[in-house]
Amino acid sequence: MDESADIIDAIRQENMTKILDSGERLFRHFGYAKTNVADIARDLGMSPANIYRFFSSKTEIHQAICLRMLDGIYHQAVEITQLPISAADRLRQYVQAQYQFTLAAMLDHEKVHEMVVVAIERDWHVIEKHIDRLHDLIEEMIRQGIAAGEFADQDPVMASRCFGAATLGLCHPQMVAQCLSKENRAMPDDLIEFAIKALR
Repeated sequence: MDESADIIDAIRQENMTKILDSGERLFRHFGYAKTNVADIARDLGMSPANIYRFFSSKTEIHQAICLRMLDGIYHQAVEITQLPISAADRLRQYVQAQYQFTLAAMLDHEKVHEMVVVAIERDWHVIEKHIDRLHDLIEEMIRQGIAAGEFADQDPVMASRCFGAATLGLCHPQMVAQCLSKENRAMPDDLIEFAIKALR
């Protein structure tokens, strides 16, 4: 009985992955607004009704794709927090990695940027969950920096939120896009150093 349930679950997961892969590919190529469930079904050689067995709407597919993308960013951040370097250097690498991802994966690919902007504008729970998880990672790095004497004694929870807010312009796709064309904005490295100095 359990083996049958496992097989059914594996098949379900495989089908959901195929739908998400197809949806992401089409969203990237044609854009979120110009892609619908029928397009995804056609791409996979199945009926729209079959897609709806796994996802209730295009929005739900989009949410799942964004969650998968954000999970990749999160796991990269986790790896950085475990590097055998100072807390300040880990924070530095963390923000630089976030910035580079925003540049490469979102701004260099206009359609990916569109997907993320739609998610942010709709205030989806996946975005809030992602922000909370990143704040937890920043908090732990700050906590370790305090324990090591790198940073001043302070509330690591509030410090993580302030650090996240101070460096938001390097991680938010719309803000990064706007600042790239402005000459009167702080450079990424300068902003990172400013935020780290505030912790000392």
